[in-house]
Amino acid sequence: IMDAFGLIQIGLILSGTTIISSLQCNHLPLQQRKVIENSLRLLDKMGKKFPQQCLREKMSFRFPTQVLQPRQKETVGAAIEEIFQHIFQIFSKNLTLAAWDGTALDEFQNGLYLLIEQLEACVIKKHTQHRWSKDVSRLKLKKYFKKIDCFLEDKQHDLCSWEISRAEMRKCLQLIDKMTRKL
Repeated sequence: IMDAFGLIQIGLILSGTTIISSLQCNHLPLQQRKVIENSLRLLDKMGKKFPQQCLREKMSFRFPTQVLQPRQKETVGAAIEEIFQHIFQIFSKNLTLAAWDGTALDEFQNGLYLLIEQLEACVIKKHTQHRWSKDVSRLKLKKYFKKIDCFLEDKQHDLCSWEISRAEMRKCLQLIDKMTRKL
């Protein structure tokens, strides 16, 4: 699990390279797809096959797909950036009972963190952020991730709750990947 020192190191590296050229921003969708592909691979590598004992505990979170409907590229970009932030936050706490591969988890968190930084630098403009912050879709997204958070807390972050959440994040990333390929 990434510690604060690791995050500070990443922050220092990133602050040294804050100026992201428009060339890099033009390649953002490609980088995003690579991070998603890598994240999906790492999600699989983190844990083993879905535990049989967790099958009867399945939970339906219902991802708000309308969040990714392309009204405007910037709004979808803001939504995707927020989704990655929520995923990063979920996978940054109370992981002791998850019993996952620590290296894969660290790589997963690092990839998300770096992509969030790039998205913030390239995609999010102040006027888009303002419009997005008042958007109904944003509230639906927050409710979706709050439901996952509450589920983990209710189950005291046990193995099954983490496995169910990991499977849900997999679906979430696949939806983002599908949508970004359309844009």
